[in-house]
Amino acid sequence: MFGLVGPDGAGKTTTIRMLCGLIKPTSGGAKILGYDPNRQGEEIKKNIGYLSQKFSLYGDLTIDENIEFFAEIHRIKDYKKRRDELLEFTRLAPFRRRLAEKLSGGMKQKLALACTLIHTPRILFLDEPTTGVDPVSRRDFWKILSNIYKAGITIVMTTPYLDEAERCSRVGLMNRGSLMACDAPPNIKALMRGIIIEIVCEKIRQAFRVLKPLAEVLEVQLFGDRLNIVVEDEKKDFPRIRSVLQQQDIEIMAWRVIPPSLENVFISMMTSQ
Repeated sequence: MFGLVGPDGAGKTTTIRMLCGLIKPTSGGAKILGYDPNRQGEEIKKNIGYLSQKFSLYGDLTIDENIEFFAEIHRIKDYKKRRDELLEFTRLAPFRRRLAEKLSGGMKQKLALACTLIHTPRILFLDEPTTGVDPVSRRDFWKILSNIYKAGITIVMTTPYLDEAERCSRVGLMNRGSLMACDAPPNIKALMRGIIIEIVCEKIRQAFRVLKPLAEVLEVQLFGDRLNIVVEDEKKDFPRIRSVLQQQDIEIMAWRVIPPSLENVFISMMTSQ
């Protein structure tokens, strides 16, 4: 399972579309299962599934009819057993007669996934599959992906969510059309320099502005109601940080040293570009 992570406009969707043979790159090349997407696109399409960002199924067809339609596109004649398996797998079997336009966002994504899997692809490309999906449906979708992964299908997915990237076996951090890092999540986290101190305090934005120019602070990152401060040595540097905040009448309510997350590394790399 490979996760391509980056902000909107980083080039994630463009990369996926090039790998699927849908658009041609301006330079460089790629191989999918040994095939060249530019010259052997039809061979690639036989072996991959592609789930785009937008729901692209037919709202006036039922769940069953949508899957049947995709089976016919892929020239799968004996698809009924496979369809029943996928409906059970995605827990859509009780709703198989319902029109696609009447489904919730999470159910639409499950239906799109079932249609993508009807021809049993070897590689599954997913473009931000859980964006806009409610938390419960998002959790269910990840359970389904886990079972797909266990079945031996390679998954290549894009996501703006770094907590999802943590589940991948390899991750590419992307910004402005380039990979900043590409490795297993633990190895990417090891790129983070310094010690991270998480601080919860009053006047969080003021604290951010006060600490940013300090010589002891290598980096400061704002996460909602808390700050992540990167220092060389917390025992030596934290007393100075606390003193500076106290001088500005900012009280630290809680603090702790935390291990780096992918989000810490990603923000650090983006700010240093």
